[in-house]
Amino acid sequence: MNLDSSLVISILAVVALVAIVLAIVLVRATGDKNEKVSTPVTQPKVTQAPAQSADQPQVAPQVAPGQVTDSEIPGTVESKQVPVDVPESMEGRKLKLRDRLGRSQGSLGQVFRQTFSGSTISNDAWQDLEDTLIMADLGVSAATGIVETLKDAVKKSGATSADALHEIAKSELIKLVDGGFDRTLRTDRHSDRPAVVLTVGVNGTGKTTTSGKLARMLSAQDKDVLLGAADTFRAAAAEQLTTWGDRVGAPVIRGAEGSDPASVAFEAVTAGLEQEVDVVLIDTAGRLHTKQGLMDELGKVYRVAGKLGEVDEVLLVIDATTGQNGLTQAKVFSEVVPVSGVVLSKLDGTAKGGIIVAIQEALGVPVKLVGLGEGPDDLAPFDATDFVSGLLS
Repeated sequence: MNLDSSLVISILAVVALVAIVLAIVLVRATGDKNEKVSTPVTQPKVTQAPAQSADQPQVAPQVAPGQVTDSEIPGTVESKQVPVDVPESMEGRKLKLRDRLGRSQGSLGQVFRQTFSGSTISNDAWQDLEDTLIMADLGVSAATGIVETLKDAVKKSGATSADALHEIAKSELIKLVDGGFDRTLRTDRHSDRPAVVLTVGVNGTGKTTTSGKLARMLSAQDKDVLLGAADTFRAAAAEQLTTWGDRVGAPVIRGAEGSDPASVAFEAVTAGLEQEVDVVLIDTAGRLHTKQGLMDELGKVYRVAGKLGEVDEVLLVIDATTGQNGLTQAKVFSEVVPVSGVVLSKLDGTAKGGIIVAIQEALGVPVKLVGLGEGPDDLAPFDATDFVSGLLS
């Protein structure tokens, strides 16, 4: 009995010892585990130091929405309020005109190149040149005069090489086309009022489109333009001009269909004075030059538009493809209003190029602008040197 009691006590002592050892091991294991778990919990408290967290929010509050900073890239919408549809620059328009003329394969340019491509020029070549000039709407007398001028120039020069003959022809043709005219477009604002420009011409010449393209061209020169839709007889004219105004950001003054066009012109000039714009551009109705009553009304528009200040430009728009009929229109319009310049629309650059000389000689006013396409920027200042250089290239 005593032996059994001692054995039991020994076993219990061993069990107790083992339990104590296990308890110690478990306590240490739990301690290690707690240390590993607590590390990610306490770590952010250490890294979120005030110096580091203050750097981030200090940048954002400095830039308000839409504010431009030095770090922004120039040309972005945020840094520059640039229209998506930017008008072509004046230099770009001139280059486009020269390039299109140079690529043209019209009969006038071809015959000039053929005539002055050899060391001598035959009588047949001179005759072909004269015929081509007549077909190019230059007119018989003008064509004959040009050929005689070129013959004299070639004879006096004594030139025999194709290059020298070509340069003589080019020089003489530039003189003829230039005519010594001042082609300045008077669209600069006066000290106390805007410049006033009227576009006139018959229906179908592209007059309203030309007015819109001119507004776009002037806006490319950083001029503030106001449009007057004085063509109140053609239903779509005012809407067409308003569309152009929207494209260039120009306000449009318009009246009800059938209203007095002279009244619209007066209101446009008045609005231009009040808004202090640079140019007031008034699109008039496409008068039929055979109807005297309508032509008289055009004269009224001109007089009323000039009540608050002189009309600076009267631009006659002529479709270059109409040939001598366009010349007749030009003469009639010049009797009603003082035409100061001509805009040749739909000019292909070569086949009908002779009309430029014919109109200038008949009216005594220069061709100031030419249209060479349907694009919004296909209107360019006319330059005799560029025209001839492209023609003979």
